[in-house]
Amino acid sequence: MSPDHYSYTVYADPDTARTFDDRRFGGPIGELVAETQAAIILRMAGEVAGRPVLDVGTGTGRAALLLAKAGADVTGVDASEQMLTIARERARAAGRAINFVQRDAHALPFGDRSFDVAVSLRMLMHSPRWRDALAELCRVASRRVIFDYPSSRSAARLQSAFRRLTARAGAKTEPYLVFSDRDVTAALEASGFRIGDRHRQFVLPIAVHKAFGSRKMTERIEAVLGRAGLLHLFGSPVTVMAERA
Repeated sequence: MSPDHYSYTVYADPDTARTFDDRRFGGPIGELVAETQAAIILRMAGEVAGRPVLDVGTGTGRAALLLAKAGADVTGVDASEQMLTIARERARAAGRAINFVQRDAHALPFGDRSFDVAVSLRMLMHSPRWRDALAELCRVASRRVIFDYPSSRSAARLQSAFRRLTARAGAKTEPYLVFSDRDVTAALEASGFRIGDRHRQFVLPIAVHKAFGSRKMTERIEAVLGRAGLLHLFGSPVTVMAERA
């Protein structure tokens, strides 16, 4: 992969690594995102105690720590040594033995079906070759893969398009990818996996909810939109659990 791609340069910055969790999961809406994400991962992963689990694009190790606390034997992989430095600090502070390895998600250094479950959060959307990365995730998983993506039917599509335009104009931004359910399903089937569960989180963009700054308001608004059937149509991000067919 080109070392100039933003997914490598942005996360190689020590300040980005240090502030990542506060920016992503700080405040009442960030806490809601984190709590929901944790519950979804544990439910989709199933029983992991004593089993080998891989977290690809582990970043600061949030999902890796969650799975380790559930009893899994966790390996975390990330291309950024700066992010892994934070992950290792967090693991030491929590008293958890997690093997963190600096590697590229497009070429994982593990044998076929080496892990019971392979997890990847907020990674495919930034991947230069997302199909290759997903294929690697499937290759090393013997039972399940769990990952998320911004839906192409959501407001994320507009934000992604705007970021691509500003990036071409020279702005420093993250012009992430959005995905259709059809493309994701096809890529999984090509690797011998089929979707067993899918969760959609919000109808409105997370940035809008953060602007409100009220967890109760967010929960009420999203409940109303969900009852109207809009979550099923436009919900994002989408978290998927797929099983080996």
